[in-house]
Amino acid sequence: MAVAVQLPALSPTMKEGRITKWLKNEGDKISSGTEIAECETDKSNLAIEAYDDGILLKILVKAGDSAPVGSTIAWIGKAGEKVPDAAPVAAAAPAPAAPVAAPVAAPTVPAKPVPPPAPAAPAGRLRASPLAKKVAEAQGVDLSGVQGSGPNGRIVRRDVEAAAEKKPAAPVFARATGVRQPPTSLPVTTMRKVIAQRLTEVKPGVPHFYLTVELEMEQALKLREEAKAKDLKISVNDIIVKAVGVAVRRFPRINQVFAGDSIQQLQNVDVGVAVAIEDGLITPIVKDADQKGLAEIAAEVRDLAERAKKKALKPDEYTGGSITVSNLGMFGIDSFIAVINPPQASILAVGKVEPKVVVRDGQMVIRQMMSMTFSGDHRVVDGAVGAQFLQVVRELIEHPMRLLF
Repeated sequence: MAVAVQLPALSPTMKEGRITKWLKNEGDKISSGTEIAECETDKSNLAIEAYDDGILLKILVKAGDSAPVGSTIAWIGKAGEKVPDAAPVAAAAPAPAAPVAAPVAAPTVPAKPVPPPAPAAPAGRLRASPLAKKVAEAQGVDLSGVQGSGPNGRIVRRDVEAAAEKKPAAPVFARATGVRQPPTSLPVTTMRKVIAQRLTEVKPGVPHFYLTVELEMEQALKLREEAKAKDLKISVNDIIVKAVGVAVRRFPRINQVFAGDSIQQLQNVDVGVAVAIEDGLITPIVKDADQKGLAEIAAEVRDLAERAKKKALKPDEYTGGSITVSNLGMFGIDSFIAVINPPQASILAVGKVEPKVVVRDGQMVIRQMMSMTFSGDHRVVDGAVGAQFLQVVRELIEHPMRLLF
């Protein structure tokens, strides 16, 4: 009998996935362990492997379409073997269409193996391939007025290019003459859905408290310049990651996770580093950050950030972790409050380094200062513990030579 290829959970938080590319075609011979498709999850792009030998008889979820975890996306069997026309529904039925903050499992698997000829997109939803969106943005084409010719009415590149040829020149004084353009409806990516769901659950569900300190950064900046002179690329953020790792090791309470009826004590110190990518935020993990040198942390953070932006991280490179460092200083932000990244119990929000007038020994002097705000889960961490932890982080950053020994 033919065997169903089901969409696997490629990450702990994955509820649905979008097939970005089929690596095998219908009729191809498949062996167990062969990568047959690429899937966009909530965090990364990962390969789907076949678990059976045979012929790829039928592809049910076309490239560009989404499906819930556990649903059938293809069939493998013997040549000429018949397969069901419709993909069975996943074990957990997807929720009805809802706002961004709704549980992530809404998209419906295509019920027909052959899509109908270019139906109109549902009201309020824009269906377009990623390439079509990029071409539209480059050529100034409004996708809301483009008729899609792809599967299920999806707008593809050729539709955008055809619309661009017909697009009239934009009126020079459109705003002055009162011409108003209607809003464009954009699809919600898998990552953005998960971010919305998790933060909606975390903010009211986790009792946050906040602690803020200001640090003098002269010595940290001096260390960075000395490393630069030795051709070592070390950033202020790398110094912060190392300091946070060392401080977490000194305060095991920070390295705990609330698990309902118990509190889990983590044994390794893994520091997450928030990285902004095209459609959201991801936190790659620097494992054993307390035990690594600054140069090693710097190289690892660069590698993780580059692969995060390409959606090439493996699940174990962005799940778990002891605490997260979220640095918006490079964007000119003075200070901010960050929302805890579950299941972690704390997060550190870092602002920019800038010269400020401060009082030292009764005299007004100018110092390079930086603000840090600690967000803690009060179910796990108490204010005094958070304050002591933050004090150690400050001392280590203000005297970074201590991180080298």
